[in-house]
Amino acid sequence: MFKHDKKLLEMVRVERPNPNYAALLQEQIGGPHGELKAGLQYLAQSFRIQDPAIKDIFLDIAAEELSHLEMVCTAVNLLNGHEPQAMNATIGNVQAHVTTGLNPFYSNASGQVWTASYIEATGDLPADLLSNIAAEQRAKVVYEYLHRQIADRYVRQMIDFLLNREEAHNTMFRECFQKVRGTGSTQDWGVDKDARLVFNLSTPGNYVGSSLHNPQPPSFAEPQIPPQ
Repeated sequence: MFKHDKKLLEMVRVERPNPNYAALLQEQIGGPHGELKAGLQYLAQSFRIQDPAIKDIFLDIAAEELSHLEMVCTAVNLLNGHEPQAMNATIGNVQAHVTTGLNPFYSNASGQVWTASYIEATGDLPADLLSNIAAEQRAKVVYEYLHRQIADRYVRQMIDFLLNREEAHNTMFRECFQKVRGTGSTQDWGVDKDARLVFNLSTPGNYVGSSLHNPQPPSFAEPQIPPQ
């Protein structure tokens, strides 16, 4: 069961309408690294998780991602302004000025509609966690690109907040991965001789060596918490 709290997770404001930037920000609504993809991916993955603590983490993060979607949609709505003016949205997705009445749309910055094929869910918890860690990292990169291309201080404040939340989710997924090492697809990591063989196919040079004697599954160090 889900409940909707009418209060946004964080306040969303803009200095002034900016339809061009609204088109850019659409990427984090309906793009392959956006908030809709993240929320539905973590929700889909949660259905097969047996560990109750990890299942709760997936569901909590999924719910928060949907609140991020709400924030980004609110920002896009404000940036689009009050009147359809496609001539002021000269880049990317102008669909809001043509068919949706300025309503944020489930598409990326180029107007390509969101698709469920963005979702990665294998039923193997280590594999799904690694996918989620990468997803949070990619989302952070997109937000960093978006941050550079807007001078609006309120939009930047929102992006700063969302960037930090991506970091928090990344840390949580990394901690979950540490907990499930030695299970699922990491259970028999590197036991076969072929898993310890590396081909040196770039010549001249031998930068990877000719063999791996003791391959290890990926692991993550404990996050360093800066002093307050």
